[in-house]
Amino acid sequence: MLSVSIGTVIWTTIAFLVVVFLLAKFAWKPILNSIREREESIEKALEDAEKAKEMMRELKENNEKLLQEARMERDELMKSARDAKDKMISEAKDKAKEEGDKMITNAKETIRAEKAAAMNELKNLVAELSLNIAEKIIREKLANEGKQKEIIENTLKEAKLN
Repeated sequence: MLSVSIGTVIWTTIAFLVVVFLLAKFAWKPILNSIREREESIEKALEDAEKAKEMMRELKENNEKLLQEARMERDELMKSARDAKDKMISEAKDKAKEEGDKMITNAKETIRAEKAAAMNELKNLVAELSLNIAEKIIREKLANEGKQKEIIENTLKEAKLN
């Protein structure tokens, strides 16, 4: 069995109390202060991490919003570009149609004028040719004097009948 003497217990207890007193006097405060500082720095780091997480979430939301606005702006630009293109094409078609109509109208007028000029020229040629033929026929018929008197008398008779 173990035999324990009372003196040893008393001296052990006194030594233990002295160590506890010395630890309490000199070591506990710095240890507790360092533990408290460590807790505070961990707590601050957690708060900072939470703030950083919140800032990242806000940045992500802002980036999404900016991206959406950029997409909307791009869509508007594309729509206005398409509208401008369609308008330019429509105006070009209208202008081309108008120019084509003007050219057709001018061509028709030119054709009419040339046709009228050709008809006048043809009438003049026919009239001139008719006069030449009539002149030749009259010269032949009027070549002798008896024939001339006969034509004059027939003309006078026809004139009285009318």
